Amino acid sequence: MASQIQKLLTTNKDLLLMQKGMKMRKVRTKSWKKLRYFRLQDDGMTVWQGRHLESIPKPTFSISDVERIRKGQDSELLRCLVEEFPLEQGFTIVFNGRRPNLDLVANSVEEAQTWMRGLQLLVDLVASMNYQEQLDQMLREWFQQADRNQDSRMSFREVQRLLLLMNVEMDEEYAFSLFQEADVSQSNTLDSEEFVQFYKALTKRTEIEELFENFSSDKQKLTLLEFVDFLREEQKESDHSSDLALKLIDRYEPSENGRLLRVLSKDGFLSYLCSADGNIFNPDCLPIYQDMTQPLSHYYINSSHNTYLLGDQFCGQSSVEGYIRALKRGCRCVEVDTWDGPDGEPVVYHGRTLTSRILFKDVLATLAEYAFQSSDYPLILSLDNHCTWEQQKTMAQHLIAILGEQLLSTTLEQQLIDIMPSPEQLRRKILVKGKKLRTIEVVESDKEEEELEKDEGSDLDPASTELDSQEQASGTKSKNKKKVMKCPMSCLLICAHVLAQAPSSIPESILLPKKFLLQSSTTILCPALSALVVYLRTVPFCSFTHSKENYHIYDISSFSESKAKNLIREAGNEFVQHNARQLCRVYPSGLRTDSSNFNPQEHWNVGCQMVAMNMQTAGSAMDICDGLFRQNGGSGYVLKPEFLRDTQSSFNPMKPVSLYKAQILVVQVISGQRLPKVDKTKETTVVDPLVRVELYGVPEDTKQQETSYVENNGINPYWGETFYFQVQVPELAMLRFVVKDYSRTSRNNFIGQYTLPWTCMKHGYRHVSLLSKDGTSLHPASIFVHTCMQEDLDMDEL
Repeated sequence: MASQIQKLLTTNKDLLLMQKGMKMRKVRTKSWKKLRYFRLQDDGMTVWQGRHLESIPKPTFSISDVERIRKGQDSELLRCLVEEFPLEQGFTIVFNGRRPNLDLVANSVEEAQTWMRGLQLLVDLVASMNYQEQLDQMLREWFQQADRNQDSRMSFREVQRLLLLMNVEMDEEYAFSLFQEADVSQSNTLDSEEFVQFYKALTKRTEIEELFENFSSDKQKLTLLEFVDFLREEQKESDHSSDLALKLIDRYEPSENGRLLRVLSKDGFLSYLCSADGNIFNPDCLPIYQDMTQPLSHYYINSSHNTYLLGDQFCGQSSVEGYIRALKRGCRCVEVDTWDGPDGEPVVYHGRTLTSRILFKDVLATLAEYAFQSSDYPLILSLDNHCTWEQQKTMAQHLIAILGEQLLSTTLEQQLIDIMPSPEQLRRKILVKGKKLRTIEVVESDKEEEELEKDEGSDLDPASTELDSQEQASGTKSKNKKKVMKCPMSCLLICAHVLAQAPSSIPESILLPKKFLLQSSTTILCPALSALVVYLRTVPFCSFTHSKENYHIYDISSFSESKAKNLIREAGNEFVQHNARQLCRVYPSGLRTDSSNFNPQEHWNVGCQMVAMNMQTAGSAMDICDGLFRQNGGSGYVLKPEFLRDTQSSFNPMKPVSLYKAQILVVQVISGQRLPKVDKTKETTVVDPLVRVELYGVPEDTKQQETSYVENNGINPYWGETFYFQVQVPELAMLRFVVKDYSRTSRNNFIGQYTLPWTCMKHGYRHVSLLSKDGTSLHPASIFVHTCMQEDLDMDEL
């Protein structure tokens, strides 16, 4: 494949023009538009830019960082500049992870088409590369970087510089000995083939060779029976291990003769361990493998908070791009905060802040296009409505017109309203979560309820604290008194409409009581919008007893993170039972103005389904969230453990009583491979890597341990350290491997991580493929580990 790219660079018309360089306008905002020269480099993998064609260029992006190319018509930013530039001359480069898009405007439609075709061609080629092809391409790039005089040969001085680029600082005498061994031509330089041999010697995996020789009788090959023994004893592949061994030999043994003899060479053994079959994540958990026919409340649902924001909660940018990115990550619950906008059009933004605004109808158009590109299972639109009556009518009209048949506007056929449907029944449907009209209730509440509202005010989220337009939850103690006044729906609508249009004109003698529910904040619900809420009616939370006695299975309450934490500590088992019966949503504190996140694990421990995350913010919390939802086809739905689906469950994460004897997880961190630099701009710096192993689950299971650091070696560090973790509730456990660059003077710098559920982990000798801070692949960076379970160890003796 690498050679195919090189061939295309000399034959493809678009790529030839891109290598010459082209002037285009780089657009960041409506006011920031600068001319820059862009040029595809000779490696076919990087694009550089400069102010002038003759100026010193600087790297802009790598083809491997690009996800897709969009037309100018699909760019939110370029559409705002349609009066300045024809949309046909613009295009957008969309990157993996959270990196901002790059919007460019060419001088002509033809030039824009050249770059769009050429970039997409290279992106598709890179995406189709296998492990060996990616390695070949990486070596080619390194060779070109080190070959400064461009003579297609590498001197020892150039090799020394290359070692620093490869993230390793080596003894000069040892490096020279490897150089001489690879220099078979005895020219005191290395050509490309000799450089490959130098690289192989440099990255020799002695730990793999030792493992291979432990199972090989002749130290040269693994017979079929020897390989079967390895798969059974170490990899715990007890089921059909003989058949599996044959498949793996056919798949990874490079020698045709070896495949015929049914033996595995050292190279084939290494290829297997570095493949998807040797990865720590169980491939059986990658497709949809769980029962998708249970009620929605039985699943964890990948959920986003303030989905429209790309930055902070105070003055960050609102963009439909936030919805696109969340949906591509497998998000199945997006939040839409609506407010009155100009010209009768509702807008979406973080109310009463300086965040920018986007049109509600543009959000819906984005959802209609992207809702089911990553998952066919239902998408929940969490509506936080602050609009007046008239603009709510507009919202309802847009929902129906734009979402069309995707919108669930009625209950399913032959489905009772008191039975929550399953993800399977709701495939490719968008559900509105919001307030819904009910009978008017007049409630006389005591001070206890007022204290409840006061307590929740510190983490205020309008969606959870505004009262239902037609209902105020009663207190839970017997001393509370409640009067109910039921009116015909026509009377209700007339009252609501009058209040919305001219409340000051109503005579005082007929004003509704102080606690009349239509006086909920400034929002009075429009019937047309109410009718679109079918299965997910938001209601205020008063107590678990009140919810059980008064709410239906389709009622859903929201909790601030602090409120949920308090409930977990004070009534963990009741919370579990509540979440087995009803859906709930947990959202970040209003004090998190920087869009930071809380740890979702403690809320999953009690079965909270929608733990809403600020998906625009990288960090350990999002790593844990991504790790859980990596399974089950990335569908955004993960079936909760059985003890969290039982309304009579006795489980309490604060006091877990294990049904089985506590297990001991043994993790040996062996080695690392081709770890990236923390700062790629500093050629002379080399990382000092260490590995931290983190276990998340119930409080008793949550702990972490860390290796020592290896000095000046990012290409093949060796640790060989073993850790022991006692696990009470493995069904809830998440394992996170974090690689960091040790620093004596500051916090250790992040290099890469990988997080996965315990239930999706393969034991034995496995490679852990590292991800960046944004959750994108750092291939070929990995760490090599061995894990196993033991039940007869005494933790006190370890």
